[in-house]
Amino acid sequence: MEQQTVSWVEHLGALLEASFSADCFICPTVVNAPDGLVTITVGATHAFDVAQLLKQHPQVAMNYLRNVSGVDLETHIEVVYHLTNTTTLQHVCLKVHVPLETETMPSLTPLWETANWNEREIYDLLGVTFGGHPDLRRIMMSDEWVGHPLRKNYEPHDPEV
Repeated sequence: MEQQTVSWVEHLGALLEASFSADCFICPTVVNAPDGLVTITVGATHAFDVAQLLKQHPQVAMNYLRNVSGVDLETHIEVVYHLTNTTTLQHVCLKVHVPLETETMPSLTPLWETANWNEREIYDLLGVTFGGHPDLRRIMMSDEWVGHPLRKNYEPHDPEV
């Protein structure tokens, strides 16, 4: 089984390398031990194209979006998509590096509808704007809320809250 995972990872790495320029990736494809999770980190401008290949290429076919989360790493925000091929049960973690200067990336909702509410939550709590999102508006905080409460530099508008 381990040999099969390594072979698939090498194939995926070669496919990504052939399909995209090196500047697309923040760091090389990584396999995290012990579960063999493939982690791909890309810049925000390349996120949609890489995700589209992961979903639509017949040998990868990540047809299920398990989870989306956002993390404020102080130097940038990382939006993390956990993808699964429901036939082969292979998994990929797609990390998108979103610069604080722009705080924007393309929405992956056109590829996986389940990204919709998760991207809205990340928009609301971390301030990432998802270009092309079908309904990008606050989902947890009121429309009058000032700021994004999961940002590390967040200062409450009302100190008693």
